[in-house]
Amino acid sequence: MADNTSKRGAGDRNRVAAGQGYELRYFARKHGLTTAQANDLIRRIGNDRAKLNEAAVRLRRSSSGKDDGTSQASA
Repeated sequence: MADNTSKRGAGDRNRVAAGQGYELRYFARKHGLTTAQANDLIRRIGNDRAKLNEAAVRLRRSSSGKDDGTSQASA
């Protein structure tokens, strides 16, 4: 069923609709993810925007922050 764009209350803002391409693309672009990565997060975590934002930040840190000072070099 299509998203009713006339109903844009707080409930709609607190969720990411994975079935709506524009929302998926926006979320992915906002966090520097691919749409596949964003879709995977939504599938695993659910569509709660706050939880997804936190998970996306953690994903970006883990994938791009390989040298964040927490890992030790092997000798």
